[in-house]
Amino acid sequence: MSAVLQTTLPDLKLLSQGKVRDIYATSDPSSLLFVASDRISAYDVILNNGIPTKGRLLTTLSLFWFKKLADIIPNHLITTSISKMPPDVQKYASQLEGRTMLVKKAEIIPMEAIVRGYITGSAWAEYKKTQTVHGIPMPPGLVESQKFPEPIFTPSTKAIQGAHDENISPEQAAQLIGQDLYTKISSTAIQLYKTAAQYAESRGVILADTKFEFGLVPSSSSSSDNQKDLILIDEVLTPDSSRYWPLKGYEPGKSQPSFDKQYLRDWLVGSGFKKGLESGPEGGEGKGWTIDEDVVQGTRARYQEAVDLLTK
Repeated sequence: MSAVLQTTLPDLKLLSQGKVRDIYATSDPSSLLFVASDRISAYDVILNNGIPTKGRLLTTLSLFWFKKLADIIPNHLITTSISKMPPDVQKYASQLEGRTMLVKKAEIIPMEAIVRGYITGSAWAEYKKTQTVHGIPMPPGLVESQKFPEPIFTPSTKAIQGAHDENISPEQAAQLIGQDLYTKISSTAIQLYKTAAQYAESRGVILADTKFEFGLVPSSSSSSDNQKDLILIDEVLTPDSSRYWPLKGYEPGKSQPSFDKQYLRDWLVGSGFKKGLESGPEGGEGKGWTIDEDVVQGTRARYQEAVDLLTK
């Protein structure tokens, strides 16, 4: 089984190629085609080889969560049924099946909305140095993987491909997008997280943290061009954008086993990866990083388990 690293849709215009998704224009000017490849990134770097079927797994889980969370906020999904997509898309059905969404065009908000229910990852690294998380003072004595009394909203910048997302404070985020929009996004993101975390726990899974992305579309309730509605965009609550831990065996004070790409991150760091060595162990030669086959299979198995636990 080989990974789909590139999509080839010559009759469609490729608008952008992200870390995972290829975005195409179609004959419908109000929509976009999102195609989830099997590429995988870690620390904002795309690895040379991908994870077979990952794009389909991400799409399956995103669709599940879009439906479950639709009462909280609308999302950009139009359809995943290729037969209902424009004719210029339908001709590529065999390539697209299971890994594509037709979505509404939206004005992307240039901020990643991260909600943390547990202290781990970059939040734990910052806390050990300064007793803060994204500049927010935290109580003393927290241990790794400990649950916060209440989930916290910790925004970051949305970097272009090849650059690193940067953690920012709530004050910086409000300056970036405006206080009113920031307040609405932060409260909505926390509501989404709480709803998803409660459901995940009922399936034996801890949602430690996650990243949401939002956009603006013309208001459905106003005839004014200036009125816009906030919607949920991109993927949602996938192992690419979230940390999932097994509930069984959870123990604060140490790192946790996971159903996400932390396994891949740990392998990368153990192999010598650090900022400045994005080109691979040789450094600066543009060779990139190639994932060992056992790590490819291990990562795929963790993604598959997350999908199975949450959706079946």
